[in-house]
Amino acid sequence: MEAFVSTVNDIVWSNALIYLCLGAGLFYSVLTRFAQIRHFKEMCKLLFSPNTSDTGISSFQALAVSLSGRVGVGNIAGVAAAIGFGGPGAIFWMWVVAFLGSSTAYAESTLGQIYKTEEDGQYRGGPAYYFDRCLEQKWLAVLFAIAAIIACGVFLPGVQANAVGNAFTQVFGDGTMVTTSFGDVGSFKLVALAIILIVLAFIIFGGIKRIANFTQIVVPFMALGYIVLALIVVFLNIDKVPGIFSLIISDAFTAQAGFGAAIGWGVKRGIYSNEAGQGTGPHAAAAAEVDHPAQQGLVQAFSVYVDTIFVCTATALMILITQQYNVVGELPAGQFIVQNVDAATEVGSAAFTQMALFSVFGGFGEAFVGIALFFFAFTTILAYYYIAETNVAYLNRYFKGSIPLVIVKLVIMFMVSYGMVNSSGYIWNIGDIGVGLMAWINIVGILAIFFVARPALLCLRDYEDQKKSGGPITFDPVKLGIKNATFWEKRLAKHAKDAESKD
Repeated sequence: MEAFVSTVNDIVWSNALIYLCLGAGLFYSVLTRFAQIRHFKEMCKLLFSPNTSDTGISSFQALAVSLSGRVGVGNIAGVAAAIGFGGPGAIFWMWVVAFLGSSTAYAESTLGQIYKTEEDGQYRGGPAYYFDRCLEQKWLAVLFAIAAIIACGVFLPGVQANAVGNAFTQVFGDGTMVTTSFGDVGSFKLVALAIILIVLAFIIFGGIKRIANFTQIVVPFMALGYIVLALIVVFLNIDKVPGIFSLIISDAFTAQAGFGAAIGWGVKRGIYSNEAGQGTGPHAAAAAEVDHPAQQGLVQAFSVYVDTIFVCTATALMILITQQYNVVGELPAGQFIVQNVDAATEVGSAAFTQMALFSVFGGFGEAFVGIALFFFAFTTILAYYYIAETNVAYLNRYFKGSIPLVIVKLVIMFMVSYGMVNSSGYIWNIGDIGVGLMAWINIVGILAIFFVARPALLCLRDYEDQKKSGGPITFDPVKLGIKNATFWEKRLAKHAKDAESKD
């Protein structure tokens, strides 16, 4: 099974997908005239727009939900894996895919807002919805919905749980070994698993409001605390920082592990971390209450910066400054291009990050990474559940009933358990297949949408024009020639009717 998963992963993550991700980001960056730079101030301002709706969530809550999916194991264990397999130069390519990917995140999240619907008292949207309504290709919408349910419900939760289990073991040891069907498992891992399952069950049965309320508190607090520790490490070693940046940039083009390895691991782990183009962000973006779709698109573009430029860079600097890493080459097993730590250290885990903080803060630093991983991974699992739930809701128009959603909840809880007790490399490969499947469908789809209708670009120009004229900010899809944006059409009609009744 492990060999089969590895083979499928190599096919999904061929060079074609890597360059498609970079190409799509560059394409939308040029078309939006690098909106990720021009509108940076506006992004920050929009974060704190209030929400007075009982149906939607605020822009900040939508950011927190999407960040809960973006800021996860990929930021801690994923960065360590990128360095371990791709060398320090892989970090440069993570930066590149984040910068370009922020424009992709704008496009897909704006599309999520334009074509969202109101179902069962909450907003729903995502790639399945905009493929259905904009491209009018129901088969593509159903294909993405199925891929998202499989990826977020089956393939991806195990990666997050696996990293939590490894972090607990790194901090506390194995404890008493317990014999299970999956082999011997440490008791401390099982305790962590029990905590996750109990809290997970409580939250996922509460809907998007409960998920949003939880993540808006946990995600900013843990991300800020993590970045503060990283800044302390950087400050204490400030003289090494220029050399570290020089190493990252030089190795990006003369990579120790090979140029292809640096790009491949940088892009793969970059997309796994920031999810730009993957099609996950639009689900949370569609749930937000905003005056104009472009507003949430810009907020989601900012979330890519938070994820990769801030959190991933923090991890990379800590690992490289303290030299707590190895680089694996295409050599016989057990040999390294660079070896600074014990050869037995798990490359695909958070071990490098924990060792880096331990070298500066002692046991506190190591424990903090374990705690951060627990919350980052847990909130990411919540985000995965919400994405799976949204796509089940889309498919419910074809397959009625509540049973599919109950099955998804149980499967996610099973996969969390399965991921906790299995090996890192195997679980990461399964997760990569899930990311790759969604990325292939979504990126090809949003490029096709551009050539059919260009709604994301029309939205951006409309929003910019209204801002220049001093407002008020409204969105009229019919005026812009955007079809099937029925939520916004009904909303505009309702506002016009309310205005008439007041007169």
